[in-house]
Amino acid sequence: MKYEPQTWHYGIVAQHWAEFYVDGPEIAYYQKCIECYGQPALDVGCGTGRLLLPYLRAGLDVDGCDISPDMLAYCQEKAAREGFSPNLYPQAMHELDLPRTYRTIYVCGSFGIGSTRQQDALALRRFYQHLTPDGVLLLDQSMPYGGSSWYWKDWLKENRQQMDPDFWTEGERDRAADGSEYVMRSRIEDIDPLEQVLTLKYWAQRWQNEQLIGEEKRVLTSNIYFKNELVMMLKQAGFDEVTIQGDFTEAEATPEHEDLVFIAKKA
Repeated sequence: MKYEPQTWHYGIVAQHWAEFYVDGPEIAYYQKCIECYGQPALDVGCGTGRLLLPYLRAGLDVDGCDISPDMLAYCQEKAAREGFSPNLYPQAMHELDLPRTYRTIYVCGSFGIGSTRQQDALALRRFYQHLTPDGVLLLDQSMPYGGSSWYWKDWLKENRQQMDPDFWTEGERDRAADGSEYVMRSRIEDIDPLEQVLTLKYWAQRWQNEQLIGEEKRVLTSNIYFKNELVMMLKQAGFDEVTIQGDFTEAEATPEHEDLVFIAKKA
């Protein structure tokens, strides 16, 4: 499959994230990791600040970077309202070039999104270069065979052939603080099990008083990684010790865990 990597984190989607994506089990987990492995920390793919803002409130020294300037603008605005002025950088992971190094770098839910595999490998090397000696990289991956991965069945040839190109998920309306409403729908555009690439399409709408005031359709590509493949990539990037925990707990990863967190230490 030949494709152009893309991401959807702009415009209406960025607005929706800023308004509604504010919690999750990852927040407490990664905060504990930062407190354990040390500061300063870098939030790669920080988006609108779902993790970064709680850490600033906790007094942690955390910078952020993201490929989307739209997301970063909302993050900066939200931080300013609380009296914070974090260092935020509009950079892709594979182009990371920051003025300081970090004791902890974490990548929550964004590794492999909107990139090529070659860029992902380069991103891991960039992370390694931006860590202090004995620094730690943490990144999570949702396993495609997990119960929440509704597309796992579509790896089968017969199911891929039956995918409806006109199907969209049923979008629920989310009401924002200003009274406007967001409707988000998605569907699988394509899945290539040979290249391990998932392509999704997103349909975002914003309504005000039953009037459609904005609408966008965007595509997102996502590289699918399994455990051993990612461990190999981390070691090729220079990391000499990699451990894996499951579902944002300190438990050693098992086949029953749906989200794996890779903890890679720099020598």
